[in-house]
Amino acid sequence: MAGAQSESRSAAGGRNPWLIAIVVSIATFMLVLDTSIANVALRNIAGSLAAGMDESTWVITTYLVANSVIIPVSGWLASVIGRKRYYMLCVATFTIASLLCGLAPNLEMLIVFRILQGFGGGGMAPSEQSILADTFPPEKRSQAFALYGIAVIVAPTVGPTIGGWLTDHFSWHWIFFINVPFGIMSLALVQWLVVEPDVLERERLERLKGGLRIDWVGFILVATALGCLEIFLDEGQRNDWFASAFITTFAVISAISFLLLIPWEFNHRDPIVDIRLLFSRQFGTSFLVMMAVGAVLFSTTQLMPQLQQTAFDYTATLSGLSMMPGGIAMLILMPISGFAGSIIQPKYLIMAGMSVVAIALWHMTALTPDASFRFFAFARVFLMIGLPFLFIPISTAAYVGLAPQQTNQASALINVARNIGGSIGVSLSNTVIAQNAQLHQAHLVGHTAQSSPAYQQVLRQATEHFVAQGSPMVEAKQQAIGWIGQLIARQASLLAYVDVFRYCAVATAILVPLALLLRSPTPKAEKR
Repeated sequence: MAGAQSESRSAAGGRNPWLIAIVVSIATFMLVLDTSIANVALRNIAGSLAAGMDESTWVITTYLVANSVIIPVSGWLASVIGRKRYYMLCVATFTIASLLCGLAPNLEMLIVFRILQGFGGGGMAPSEQSILADTFPPEKRSQAFALYGIAVIVAPTVGPTIGGWLTDHFSWHWIFFINVPFGIMSLALVQWLVVEPDVLERERLERLKGGLRIDWVGFILVATALGCLEIFLDEGQRNDWFASAFITTFAVISAISFLLLIPWEFNHRDPIVDIRLLFSRQFGTSFLVMMAVGAVLFSTTQLMPQLQQTAFDYTATLSGLSMMPGGIAMLILMPISGFAGSIIQPKYLIMAGMSVVAIALWHMTALTPDASFRFFAFARVFLMIGLPFLFIPISTAAYVGLAPQQTNQASALINVARNIGGSIGVSLSNTVIAQNAQLHQAHLVGHTAQSSPAYQQVLRQATEHFVAQGSPMVEAKQQAIGWIGQLIARQASLLAYVDVFRYCAVATAILVPLALLLRSPTPKAEKR
């Protein structure tokens, strides 16, 4: 009976379900790639459009806000519009918006088009995951999510490389134009190969028979809560957090909206977001662990190129290439993780994956001023070894025990977890770097007193170096003092990054036992 029900909800329509998994992964790769690809081009965008760096960051912020607003309601929208129809609408919107972003004549228009792009992209991932969850039986879901996970996790890895290369050799416009052929191909393949299951269409028509009841209050609350939270997290550090009335206002609005959202959605007859899922032990635990994975994945993906380009003078292309070996490791390990998920309970894989990630993050605390390209590449590979054994088991465990009609809502909430976790991770990391760099610099400057023999020796050697370069004695001494100041600032910045890696390692290690709350059986046992 269960098998027949699963087949009736399948998007394969009698075709090989793996073909459907490949088709939906194409758009996923395009979507996740765009999340990370724009980060490396912000300076070029700011310079080209005559905008400041602070203004250009809204290119990232507005996209994330639009994503945050649409993701939690995408499950409801897919149920009302039709899953295939809604998915194609999202892909088309994202593709057209990408073209418009590349053609944007100024920063204001680029931000508008990025919002449109965020709305389109936000609905794609939840629809794709619900398609996979319904198309594959429980014993094969982990392998299906392994294929899907290659796009989700490898795309942020190669994104900086592709973005850096396009920016360095062409222009920033091409980081958006690259989405267009992928989008067109995805639309054609989805229209041709993916079907809308009859049971979903019947459920949709049954839902609309008594008239469409839209939970407008729930939509406004969830959009306000997540949208304001995203602005708070993304702009907080640049505006000095609660010292800014702007940031404080968004924090208060977000908190109040969350407090009102929970009881409203809990008691609403047809909620736009199924909050009850978060209070179930199985799905709630998966949600929390996915937040942790999002925090690690997105923060490290953004921090490494940032560190390399500011402290080690890497080009955008070179910093992207240092992350490429990690992507190769992911390609190799994803199928292995998918196979392991079919014979080992998800909670044990999650604990193993989080342990590896914690050790990898601790290894990165060995960062030194003379760190080589090899160090960065190996550190990324080490980190990526653990992530396949997190993403796939979490995605698999999240759907265990859910009714078929709950998969759309579950997919939306799991993607909310990953996005919120990523935003929190990036925000906290940047805050720690900014604040700890100042503390370390103050401490190091304390060792540059005129009475310090070590400082006098370094100053003398540096002065002699600049004199040898042809500078007069007085000017050489000033150059030496400036050089020492730059050296201190660089060392303080490196120590701040080390602090972030240490905090992340400890936090990840603490979260390892959380996976024990998952009571999911092995897929084989579930099949029986």
